[in-house]
Amino acid sequence: MKQKRLRDYGVTIGKLETGAYNAITDVKGVTVGHVTISEGEQQTGVTAILPHQGNIFREKLIASSHVINGFGKTIGTIQINELGTLESPIVLTNTLSIGTAADAVIDYMLEQNEEIGRTTGTINPVVCECNDMILNDIRSKTVTKKHVLKALETTSETVEEGSVGAGRGMVCYSLKGGIGTSSRQIQLTHGLYTIGVLTLTNFGSLPDLTINGQPVGSQLYNSMHSLEEIPDKGSVIVILATDLPVTERQLNRILKRTVTGLSRTGSIITTGSGEVVIGFSTANKIPHDKTSSCLSISAIHEEDIDLAFRAAGEATEEAVLNSLITATHVVGRSGNERPALKNLLEIYGIQLD
Repeated sequence: MKQKRLRDYGVTIGKLETGAYNAITDVKGVTVGHVTISEGEQQTGVTAILPHQGNIFREKLIASSHVINGFGKTIGTIQINELGTLESPIVLTNTLSIGTAADAVIDYMLEQNEEIGRTTGTINPVVCECNDMILNDIRSKTVTKKHVLKALETTSETVEEGSVGAGRGMVCYSLKGGIGTSSRQIQLTHGLYTIGVLTLTNFGSLPDLTINGQPVGSQLYNSMHSLEEIPDKGSVIVILATDLPVTERQLNRILKRTVTGLSRTGSIITTGSGEVVIGFSTANKIPHDKTSSCLSISAIHEEDIDLAFRAAGEATEEAVLNSLITATHVVGRSGNERPALKNLLEIYGIQLD
């Protein structure tokens, strides 16, 4: 059944148009896959993002990362920031499964590239995490390499959102969070480009939740007397993809603007919340092997970048809200549970449009 997303409630975020899917997969070549684990106290999973459909090790992409608040355990950003390229898929999971996920990504890349560790260097796996310990028995380390490989091998352009994949056990604004995505198109004189965002949301406190300027969180908080307000000690991972031709420096500037989208949903970026942003552009492919001549890389003029800044903020804001509105009620570890925003809106008669 088709998921009901934010725009299905009559809410339009920002000024720019979305792509056809209103998802990160509006950037041609990008696909997303999930494996969801929902077995009693094990409420967790894996989400995988393929940056393009070729060999990402042989054809690297310009990439960058930005840390808004560093309370996180992401793997792979040191090399991304040193070399400015991405050479592996991006995997999202829970905090105590990052080692397993990294091992699986390494195996996935070794299978595709016999030269790794023989005639060339090794591989830089990129794995991001959030702590889902409220709803998931994170100590059981339920995620296996098979789960990660299945997510990598079953990606598609259609992105399921909410309580799926790595988002299964996540809590956002004291409600059920998870996976959300959105995209924006920007028209420049030299072409039409797309910026797509996927978020893994596990942050925020209910009274702060704001939807398109409406204080929905405080409305709910004042109406409810049984919901425990969870202190904001979570995290959010933001993955940004684009086909806009940019340098690594320009891309990093765009990534920094995702914080405007987080803030418009109500986030104050608390000390215990890790906000990590990773982005890549599919416009230029960087060959792994040295070429006999200089590389020619296209990039926008700096005066074109403001539209990209707006797109990054708008797509991030809507992706966060999509993660909330598509999420389902989940009961997990020790009977802990988090309600779904869509159910509460109906119960308390709150309209979003």
